[in-house]
Amino acid sequence: MKYRELGRTGMKISEVSFGTWAIGGAWGETNDEEALEALKYAIDQGVNFFDTADVYGDGHSEELLAKATAGKEDEIYIATKFCRQGDIADPQNYSYETVKLYCEDSLRRLNRDSIDLFQIHCPATEILKDGSVFKVLDQLKEEGKIKHYGVSVESVEEGLICLNYPNVECLQIIFNMFRQKPLESLIPKAHQQGVGIIARVPLASGLLTGKFTAETTFAEDDHRKFNENGEAFNVGETFSGLGFQKGVELANQLEWIKEGRSSMASAALRWILDYKEISCINPGFRNIKQVKQNLDTLNTKSFTENEKLEIEHFYKEKVEQFIRGVY
Repeated sequence: MKYRELGRTGMKISEVSFGTWAIGGAWGETNDEEALEALKYAIDQGVNFFDTADVYGDGHSEELLAKATAGKEDEIYIATKFCRQGDIADPQNYSYETVKLYCEDSLRRLNRDSIDLFQIHCPATEILKDGSVFKVLDQLKEEGKIKHYGVSVESVEEGLICLNYPNVECLQIIFNMFRQKPLESLIPKAHQQGVGIIARVPLASGLLTGKFTAETTFAEDDHRKFNENGEAFNVGETFSGLGFQKGVELANQLEWIKEGRSSMASAALRWILDYKEISCINPGFRNIKQVKQNLDTLNTKSFTENEKLEIEHFYKEKVEQFIRGVY
């Protein structure tokens, strides 16, 4: 395993880390036994950073992480998120009393005394512009309930707003071969300010694994079924906003990236890690097999400058025009 600094937090985290949305819910059928085995395997391989949220299975993924990291609280970093249990546009949802309750509920489920990284979970843009929530987070930090805080954002604009607040130490952004806009200004500026970058949706909800066909279907409780067009939350969280059929079509045109590499998925993840400004990639998983596949990225060769240029041109000419939703 290789490790990178998470901005100026002082945390050295595994460059391949894992998100726990899929084991909590909204990705079809879940299996706790398989999830716990996969978490143990990942930890044994040197993974020391996991991202979760209080709404992943209504806190279930936090509870699974508590079981998997019991006795290793000083070795394994956990980032969790808050605000989406309430109205994300309501200022009262970000009051000290409300955020403290969210925080204490997560601490109880995680069975920890302090949260390593507490993130606002894709709030309304106006909340970030107002900035009052950051004073609340400063207070929770002073009280020792959280060690560091950051924001999971939907758009480059929101990320740039967050960089105006000096105590924001990490941004979580959608970043992959289908979603390259952050490279223009957000990633360079965050890096300059010592703000960590967590790349989420790195495989575009599975599109960049190359395993889907136009006939692939998803379970009713899978967000790739119920949120394809942004019916439940921001459309960018599902297939990076492309829609399934267009996404499959574009992924087929990127199959060349696996040449000389073990798989299309490991190649897509390697492309992200080739940007040294990225603190870690944050793919999801359900079982040991998927953890192994994602960790294979560590053994995947980097992209040449010519290959990077080809991928950049592909994005600008074939992909960008089809992305829906704010980004």
